[in-house]
Amino acid sequence: MNDLQKRTWAEVSLGAIENNYKAIRKRLPEGCKFLGIVKADAYGHGACEVAKRLEQCGADYLAIACLDEAIELRRSGVKMPVLILGHTPPEYVSELLRYDLTQTVSCEAKATEFSEAAGRLGGTLKIHIKLDTGMSRLGFLCDGGYFDEGVKNVVRTCNMPNLDVEGIYTHFAVSDYDDAESIAYTKRQFKLFCDVISAAEAQGVHFKIRHCANSGAVVNHPEMMLDMVRPGLLLYGYGDGGKLGLRPAMRLVSTVSTIKYYEPGTCVSYGRHFTAERRTRMGVVAAGYADGLPWSAAGKCSFYSEGSFVPQCGNICMDMCMVDLTEAPSVQVGSEVEIFGENASLTEFAEKAGTIPYELLCAVSKRVPRIYLNV
Repeated sequence: MNDLQKRTWAEVSLGAIENNYKAIRKRLPEGCKFLGIVKADAYGHGACEVAKRLEQCGADYLAIACLDEAIELRRSGVKMPVLILGHTPPEYVSELLRYDLTQTVSCEAKATEFSEAAGRLGGTLKIHIKLDTGMSRLGFLCDGGYFDEGVKNVVRTCNMPNLDVEGIYTHFAVSDYDDAESIAYTKRQFKLFCDVISAAEAQGVHFKIRHCANSGAVVNHPEMMLDMVRPGLLLYGYGDGGKLGLRPAMRLVSTVSTIKYYEPGTCVSYGRHFTAERRTRMGVVAAGYADGLPWSAAGKCSFYSEGSFVPQCGNICMDMCMVDLTEAPSVQVGSEVEIFGENASLTEFAEKAGTIPYELLCAVSKRVPRIYLNV
């Protein structure tokens, strides 16, 4: 890392990504494929770098959210299969074909548009059908009174020209929860998914890849792995409850840029929400909400520096925030401050900010340089 970058940076361990991939892979039944979720710039870790490492490790598939993310991977040299999980307008089918991408289809009307567009271009578009089994988001309606119609729509989609229906999948809503109600809901989703597949296959269609196991299901419902799993947060070292031996892959680090002493009664930062109650040794950390620190965490969190935790004080600003160094005399100007990583728990930080680890990882902004490590 050059000196110009030494303000706030994120250390990304590709060694940890590989460790997590191998730990998850060991859990899979024989023949089960591995799809790595690298959408949202690989949850902030850097999609191209993570994808290349997964490709080297032998992963079978990647998934992203949109066409732009997929094209970025292809232009970086990634050659393995890529599934687009979100919507792509039919006028971009030419790009899907050009870059050899697999498109999710979430209803019959979209399938018709894709089929017609691919036909006009003289190509065949590879697709995966998505079923809505209880997430109530994207997918063919198939629950309750929609079951028979949903099966018919799936079968008709499978028989459309210019479409290669490689797979079918659904997404679980609460597979990462272990209470009885959530477990029952996930099992109900899984049964509905399997029932639709069975009914469709009874009408002469066949799916090479059936997949539904996201991170939560990989950990809590191994019987649902089927032909392929789709770990997301697990890849980056979170969500296993210590069961798989995963390693967090990102360490977000900043530095102390200034230290001052304030007398009792001194107000700190916007809004005057913090007032010093004693003579306080206050440090300015060169990271703020434009770097990815949640404004909601102000005054609730602590960072790690020089062997101890230092409480954050006052509102978090766009480019900096303040920490109380009174009890940490070893922290000096230029000292590293770990916002989250090996010593400062991302999960605890998220809880104090009233959010989830996913959001904090994805929030680390583009202006924060990623430093890739092989350890």
